Amino acid sequence: MLTVCAQIGYPLTSGDARDRITTVIVLLSAGTALAHATAVRGIRYAVGFLVLVSGLGLLAEVVGTATGVPFGCYEYAADRLGPVLLGVPLIVALAWTGGMYPVWVVAGMVSQRTASRIALGAVGAVGWDLFLDPQMVADAQWTWCDTDSGLPGLGQIPYTNYLGWFGVALVMAGLLAVWERAAPDAAPAPQAGGRVTTFAVPVAMFLWTWLGSALAHAVFLGLPHSGWYGLVGMGGLGVPLLVLSARSRR
Repeated sequence: MLTVCAQIGYPLTSGDARDRITTVIVLLSAGTALAHATAVRGIRYAVGFLVLVSGLGLLAEVVGTATGVPFGCYEYAADRLGPVLLGVPLIVALAWTGGMYPVWVVAGMVSQRTASRIALGAVGAVGWDLFLDPQMVADAQWTWCDTDSGLPGLGQIPYTNYLGWFGVALVMAGLLAVWERAAPDAAPAPQAGGRVTTFAVPVAMFLWTWLGSALAHAVFLGLPHSGWYGLVGMGGLGVPLLVLSARSRR
Protein backbone atom coordinates (compact mmCIF):
# COMPACT_ATOMS: atom_id res chain seq x y z
CA MET A 1 0.00 0.00 0.00
CA LEU A 2 2.83 2.41 0.83
CA THR A 3 4.46 1.63 -2.52
CA VAL A 4 1.23 2.40 -4.36
CA CYS A 5 0.77 5.67 -2.45
CA ALA A 6 4.32 6.73 -3.25
CA GLN A 7 3.84 5.96 -6.94
CA ILE A 8 0.60 7.90 -7.01
CA GLY A 9 2.55 10.85 -5.62
CA TYR A 10 5.18 10.69 -8.37
CA PRO A 11 3.31 12.72 -11.03
CA LEU A 12 2.33 15.26 -8.38
CA THR A 13 5.94 16.22 -7.66
CA SER A 14 8.90 17.71 -9.50
CA GLY A 15 12.54 18.63 -8.98
CA ASP A 16 14.20 17.47 -5.76
CA ALA A 17 10.90 16.21 -4.37
CA ARG A 18 10.47 13.91 -7.34
CA ASP A 19 14.02 12.61 -6.91
CA ARG A 20 13.26 11.80 -3.29
CA ILE A 21 9.99 10.07 -4.09
CA THR A 22 11.72 8.06 -6.84
CA THR A 23 14.18 6.78 -4.24
CA VAL A 24 11.36 6.00 -1.82
CA ILE A 25 9.46 4.06 -4.49
CA VAL A 26 12.50 1.91 -5.24
CA LEU A 27 13.18 1.23 -1.56
CA LEU A 28 9.55 0.30 -0.91
CA SER A 29 9.33 -1.90 -4.00
CA ALA A 30 12.51 -3.80 -3.16
CA GLY A 31 11.53 -4.01 0.51
CA THR A 32 8.11 -5.42 -0.36
CA ALA A 33 9.64 -8.00 -2.69
CA LEU A 34 12.22 -9.14 -0.17
CA ALA A 35 9.71 -9.24 2.69
CA HIS A 36 7.42 -11.47 0.66
CA ALA A 37 10.29 -13.69 -0.47
CA THR A 38 11.35 -14.07 3.17
CA ALA A 39 7.81 -14.91 4.31
CA VAL A 40 7.31 -17.52 1.59
CA ARG A 41 10.80 -19.00 1.18
CA GLY A 42 12.87 -17.81 4.13
CA ILE A 43 15.63 -15.29 4.67
CA ARG A 44 18.31 -17.26 2.85
CA TYR A 45 16.28 -17.43 -0.32
CA ALA A 46 15.50 -13.70 -0.13
CA VAL A 47 19.15 -12.79 0.37
CA GLY A 48 20.15 -15.01 -2.54
CA PHE A 49 17.54 -13.36 -4.75
CA LEU A 50 18.85 -9.93 -3.79
CA VAL A 51 22.48 -10.88 -4.43
CA LEU A 52 21.73 -12.47 -7.81
CA VAL A 53 19.38 -9.83 -9.20
CA SER A 54 20.79 -6.64 -7.72
CA GLY A 55 24.35 -7.89 -8.10
CA LEU A 56 23.96 -8.74 -11.78
CA GLY A 57 21.90 -5.63 -12.37
CA LEU A 58 24.57 -3.40 -10.87
CA LEU A 59 27.31 -5.18 -12.82
CA ALA A 60 25.40 -4.73 -16.07
CA GLU A 61 24.84 -1.03 -15.33
CA VAL A 62 28.48 -0.40 -14.42
CA VAL A 63 29.71 -2.15 -17.56
CA GLY A 64 26.99 -0.48 -19.59
CA THR A 65 27.83 3.07 -18.59
CA ALA A 66 31.55 2.39 -19.08
CA THR A 67 31.45 0.58 -22.43
CA GLY A 68 27.97 0.93 -23.94
CA VAL A 69 27.47 -2.84 -23.70
CA PRO A 70 24.86 -4.34 -23.40
CA PHE A 71 22.34 -1.47 -23.44
CA GLY A 72 24.01 1.15 -25.57
CA CYS A 73 25.81 4.39 -24.70
CA TYR A 74 24.17 6.25 -21.79
CA GLU A 75 24.96 8.04 -18.55
CA TYR A 76 23.18 8.85 -15.30
CA ALA A 77 22.47 12.36 -14.10
CA ALA A 78 24.84 13.49 -11.36
CA ASP A 79 23.83 13.91 -7.71
CA ARG A 80 20.16 13.00 -8.02
CA LEU A 81 19.59 9.46 -6.72
CA GLY A 82 21.97 9.13 -3.81
CA PRO A 83 25.32 7.30 -3.50
CA VAL A 84 27.02 6.29 -6.73
CA LEU A 85 29.39 3.45 -7.59
CA LEU A 86 31.43 3.86 -10.78
CA GLY A 87 28.88 6.22 -12.26
CA VAL A 88 25.79 4.17 -11.28
CA PRO A 89 23.44 5.16 -8.42
CA LEU A 90 23.30 2.26 -5.98
CA ILE A 91 19.52 2.60 -5.76
CA VAL A 92 19.40 1.32 -9.35
CA ALA A 93 20.59 -2.10 -8.17
CA LEU A 94 17.64 -2.31 -5.78
CA ALA A 95 15.29 -1.27 -8.58
CA TRP A 96 16.21 -4.47 -10.42
CA THR A 97 15.12 -6.53 -7.41
CA GLY A 98 11.89 -4.59 -6.88
CA GLY A 99 10.90 -4.95 -10.51
CA MET A 100 12.14 -8.46 -11.25
CA TYR A 101 10.59 -10.21 -8.26
CA PRO A 102 6.90 -9.87 -9.26
CA VAL A 103 7.77 -10.64 -12.87
CA TRP A 104 9.59 -13.83 -11.82
CA VAL A 105 6.75 -14.98 -9.57
CA VAL A 106 4.10 -14.33 -12.22
CA ALA A 107 6.20 -16.11 -14.87
CA GLY A 108 6.19 -19.14 -12.57
CA MET A 109 2.42 -18.97 -12.23
CA VAL A 110 1.93 -18.76 -15.97
CA SER A 111 4.32 -21.62 -16.79
CA GLN A 112 5.64 -24.51 -14.72
CA ARG A 113 8.30 -25.37 -17.31
CA THR A 114 11.70 -23.94 -16.39
CA ALA A 115 12.74 -22.94 -19.91
CA SER A 116 9.51 -21.12 -20.67
CA ARG A 117 9.50 -19.47 -17.24
CA ILE A 118 12.98 -18.10 -17.94
CA ALA A 119 11.91 -16.78 -21.35
CA LEU A 120 8.70 -15.28 -19.97
CA GLY A 121 10.65 -13.66 -17.14
CA ALA A 122 12.93 -11.96 -19.65
CA VAL A 123 9.99 -10.81 -21.78
CA GLY A 124 8.20 -9.48 -18.70
CA ALA A 125 11.30 -7.55 -17.64
CA VAL A 126 11.52 -5.88 -21.05
CA GLY A 127 7.84 -5.01 -20.79
CA TRP A 128 8.51 -3.36 -17.44
CA ASP A 129 11.38 -1.37 -18.96
CA LEU A 130 9.06 -0.09 -21.68
CA PHE A 131 7.47 1.87 -18.83
CA LEU A 132 10.59 2.53 -16.78
CA ASP A 133 13.05 3.88 -19.33
CA PRO A 134 10.75 6.45 -21.00
CA GLN A 135 9.60 7.70 -17.59
CA MET A 136 13.12 8.14 -16.25
CA VAL A 137 14.47 9.62 -19.48
CA ALA A 138 11.60 12.11 -19.50
CA ASP A 139 12.69 13.06 -15.97
CA ALA A 140 16.33 13.32 -17.16
CA GLN A 141 17.55 10.69 -14.69
CA TRP A 142 19.70 9.30 -17.50
CA THR A 143 20.36 10.21 -21.12
CA TRP A 144 21.34 8.27 -24.22
CA CYS A 145 24.04 9.13 -26.73
CA ASP A 146 21.86 7.91 -29.60
CA THR A 147 18.52 9.70 -29.40
CA ASP A 148 17.07 8.91 -32.80
CA SER A 149 16.94 5.14 -33.27
CA GLY A 150 14.22 3.86 -30.98
CA LEU A 151 10.63 2.73 -31.24
CA PRO A 152 8.14 5.06 -32.95
CA GLY A 153 7.34 7.78 -30.44
CA LEU A 154 10.31 6.75 -28.25
CA GLY A 155 13.19 7.57 -30.55
CA GLN A 156 15.28 8.94 -27.68
CA ILE A 157 15.81 5.39 -26.35
CA PRO A 158 17.69 3.13 -28.80
CA TYR A 159 16.62 -0.41 -29.66
CA THR A 160 19.87 -1.68 -28.14
CA ASN A 161 18.48 -0.85 -24.72
CA TYR A 162 15.67 -3.38 -25.00
CA LEU A 163 17.95 -6.02 -26.50
CA GLY A 164 20.33 -5.48 -23.59
CA TRP A 165 17.50 -5.73 -21.10
CA PHE A 166 16.33 -8.99 -22.63
CA GLY A 167 19.84 -10.45 -22.47
CA VAL A 168 20.50 -9.38 -18.89
CA ALA A 169 17.05 -10.48 -17.72
CA LEU A 170 17.49 -13.83 -19.45
CA VAL A 171 20.72 -14.44 -17.52
CA MET A 172 19.02 -13.30 -14.29
CA ALA A 173 16.10 -15.63 -14.85
CA GLY A 174 18.42 -18.52 -15.60
CA LEU A 175 20.34 -17.94 -12.37
CA LEU A 176 17.09 -17.62 -10.44
CA ALA A 177 15.90 -20.93 -11.85
CA VAL A 178 19.05 -22.54 -10.46
CA TRP A 179 18.58 -20.76 -7.13
CA GLU A 180 14.96 -21.94 -6.92
CA ARG A 181 16.27 -25.51 -6.75
CA ALA A 182 19.42 -24.88 -4.76
CA ALA A 183 17.91 -22.64 -2.08
CA PRO A 184 17.72 -24.49 1.24
CA ASP A 185 14.20 -23.38 2.14
CA ALA A 186 11.15 -25.28 0.99
CA ALA A 187 9.22 -23.62 -1.82
CA PRO A 188 5.50 -23.72 -2.56
CA ALA A 189 5.06 -23.93 -6.33
CA PRO A 190 3.89 -20.53 -7.64
CA GLN A 191 0.70 -21.77 -9.29
CA ALA A 192 -2.57 -20.04 -9.91
CA GLY A 193 -5.55 -21.59 -8.19
CA GLY A 194 -4.73 -22.69 -4.66
CA ARG A 195 -1.62 -20.51 -4.54
CA VAL A 196 -3.24 -17.22 -5.52
CA THR A 197 -3.53 -16.08 -1.92
CA THR A 198 0.07 -17.06 -1.14
CA PHE A 199 1.36 -14.95 -4.00
CA ALA A 200 -1.17 -12.14 -3.72
CA VAL A 201 1.49 -9.54 -2.89
CA PRO A 202 3.74 -10.01 -5.95
CA VAL A 203 0.67 -10.50 -8.16
CA ALA A 204 -0.71 -7.18 -6.92
CA MET A 205 2.70 -5.56 -7.49
CA PHE A 206 2.75 -6.91 -11.03
CA LEU A 207 -0.80 -5.83 -11.87
CA TRP A 208 -0.27 -2.37 -10.40
CA THR A 209 2.96 -1.91 -12.37
CA TRP A 210 1.31 -3.15 -15.57
CA LEU A 211 -2.09 -1.47 -15.48
CA GLY A 212 -1.29 1.43 -13.16
CA SER A 213 1.74 2.45 -15.21
CA ALA A 214 -0.23 2.28 -18.45
CA LEU A 215 -2.82 4.65 -16.99
CA ALA A 216 -0.21 6.96 -15.46
CA HIS A 217 1.80 7.24 -18.66
CA ALA A 218 -1.24 7.85 -20.84
CA VAL A 219 -3.08 10.29 -18.57
CA PHE A 220 -0.77 11.86 -15.98
CA LEU A 221 2.78 11.80 -17.36
CA GLY A 222 2.15 12.73 -20.98
CA LEU A 223 3.82 9.56 -22.28
CA PRO A 224 1.11 7.82 -24.32
CA HIS A 225 3.51 5.85 -26.51
CA SER A 226 5.28 4.18 -23.60
CA GLY A 227 1.89 3.61 -21.99
CA TRP A 228 0.81 1.50 -24.96
CA TYR A 229 4.17 -0.22 -25.41
CA GLY A 230 4.36 -1.17 -21.76
CA LEU A 231 0.74 -2.32 -21.70
CA VAL A 232 1.41 -4.70 -24.59
CA GLY A 233 4.87 -5.72 -23.38
CA MET A 234 3.84 -6.72 -19.87
CA GLY A 235 0.62 -8.11 -21.27
CA GLY A 236 2.56 -11.14 -22.44
CA LEU A 237 2.50 -12.18 -18.79
CA GLY A 238 -0.44 -10.15 -17.57
CA VAL A 239 -3.11 -11.58 -19.88
CA PRO A 240 -2.30 -15.24 -19.08
CA LEU A 241 -2.21 -14.31 -15.39
CA LEU A 242 -5.70 -12.83 -15.57
CA VAL A 243 -6.98 -15.90 -17.39
CA LEU A 244 -5.50 -18.24 -14.78
CA SER A 245 -6.84 -16.15 -11.93
CA ALA A 246 -10.33 -16.11 -13.47
CA ARG A 247 -10.29 -19.89 -13.87
CA SER A 248 -9.18 -20.39 -10.27
CA ARG A 249 -12.29 -18.57 -9.03
CA ARG A 250 -14.74 -20.83 -10.85
